[in-house]
Amino acid sequence: MPKASEIKKNHTIVYGGKTCIVRDIERSVPQGRAGGSIYRMRMYDVVSGAKFDETFKDSDMLEMADLVRRPVMFSYMDGDEYVFLDDEDYTPYHLNKESIADEALFINEKTESIQVLIVSDVPVALDLPMSVELEVVETDPSIKGASATSRTKPATLSTGLVVQVPEYISTGEWIKVNTEERKFQSRA
Repeated sequence: MPKASEIKKNHTIVYGGKTCIVRDIERSVPQGRAGGSIYRMRMYDVVSGAKFDETFKDSDMLEMADLVRRPVMFSYMDGDEYVFLDDEDYTPYHLNKESIADEALFINEKTESIQVLIVSDVPVALDLPMSVELEVVETDPSIKGASATSRTKPATLSTGLVVQVPEYISTGEWIKVNTEERKFQSRA
């Protein structure tokens, strides 16, 4: 059983008899108090979809839920659902648009190394690769002679995500974006 300090985003834990997926973690260190860090976790109940916040000390022991990770690729949208196909046996997994709103900004037909998280035969979340390649669909014109270390400008990507890019990047280029920090990494 891991400590609260070892839990990461998208891990699934059993809390209060429910299987929950951790969507966000905020760490704080109280001033003037003995002891360690406090972890505030935003969790979603896998079955009901209800979200709630819970606070843990860094030494609190949490129980990991039984979880299966399957490699998938994005196939198509069906109304408010994203449909992913298993890379090995082509099993379709349907995920609601709201449950993967953050991850959807990094997904297109070419995105590789996506994993779907399955709890009790129900797909509950996506695990993205560290970086993805996306196309710049709108940005200010590139400036001739702009250096790589100079100022940045906003760029809208093919999925609707807006990131800051160096001035030398122009519309139509493909770039690598870090999925955790939501930042430009390099040209693709």
